[in-house]
Amino acid sequence: MNRKPTTKEELRERRHIRVRSRVEGVTERPRLVVNRSNRFVSAQLIDDAKGATIAAAHGRSFKGAQSVQAKAVGEAIAKAAKAQGVTTVVFDRAGYRYTGAVKALADAAREGGLIF
Repeated sequence: MNRKPTTKEELRERRHIRVRSRVEGVTERPRLVVNRSNRFVSAQLIDDAKGATIAAAHGRSFKGAQSVQAKAVGEAIAKAAKAQGVTTVVFDRAGYRYTGAVKALADAAREGGLIF
């Protein structure tokens, strides 16, 4: 039976499925995926056509609050993308709301030279 989602995680999963049905990363424009946990923020550049991760950055390397980590991860993923020759990406927020750490990561990646 279909039941109404009740937890934040179930609602996020539902949003993520809806977003992923429309967002696809290709070699010229990979998908920038954000992932949050209670402690850390991470980001990956994924080429869905090949099924491969092009670059990744994780908040474990950086100290501070989650939004501070997110800013550092955004700068690191932009630098790694530039090293791989990637300038434009498709942003996949994975069902997370576009506030706080997710917004900080996106803004830092844009400042680092990535075009969404």
